[in-house]
Amino acid sequence: MAVITFLAALVLAACALIWAVPSWRGGGAPEQAEEAPLPIPPVPPRIAEGDQYEHCLSMLNTDPAGANGFAETLEAAGGGDGALHCHGLAQVALGNAETGATMMEALARASRAPAIARASLFDQAGQAWMIAGAADRAYVAATLALALSPDDPDLLIDRAMAGATLGRFAEAAADLDRALAIDPRRRDALVFRASALRQLNRLDQAEADIDHALALDEDDPEALLERGILRQRRGDRQGAQADWEHAIALDPDSTTADLAQQNLALLEAGPARR
Repeated sequence: MAVITFLAALVLAACALIWAVPSWRGGGAPEQAEEAPLPIPPVPPRIAEGDQYEHCLSMLNTDPAGANGFAETLEAAGGGDGALHCHGLAQVALGNAETGATMMEALARASRAPAIARASLFDQAGQAWMIAGAADRAYVAATLALALSPDDPDLLIDRAMAGATLGRFAEAAADLDRALAIDPRRRDALVFRASALRQLNRLDQAEADIDHALALDEDDPEALLERGILRQRRGDRQGAQADWEHAIALDPDSTTADLAQQNLALLEAGPARR
């Protein structure tokens, strides 16, 4: 089940500092990167059918306020699950992540849709909770999604992100173990697991995951960012610098590039800033 939506892109931006900034002994974390702009949403998973539902979803891309108003009109006319779903997504797109999360979680609990569709809704609610800064609520929502669709690697990855945000790195690594057992070529899961293993000080295993991810794509910016962190932990300043500069060159306007730039600044500052 493909449940990654525009919400997931927002979650990745929100979680990047937790996963990717190195631990510099004796010093504070770098300043946070500027908030990423709202990405243009692809077509989200369907919870219902109907032309009006489709029209409402299509408006999310360019006119979330219009989608919100249209969804409210549909709800008043008895638009059912589709209207509620579009309304929840519109609320998130408008910056009201907690409201949207609450709406989608309530819909997932009440809907009579098939389990796979309800799992998708719980997952979207969890992603919205992450945007709202409520990782504990996101973890619960992801767990409810997995109860309905236990072998979905996307759901496992989303719960791992919530778990890591809560500092539950061993549980995050276990979820990523399961995701990779289902789909061993998921580079995102490899990079996230490497980050969790680094937090657990299991550097050899973390490096093996990053080597695997880069063997699948040598120009993966997130993998390069993480390898730079691991190299810095090993005292390889030159290697860390090369990886972070490469990550920036590949996608200079991304959150990953912002984080790499912060790490380079810390590296340049030297021991006095650590």
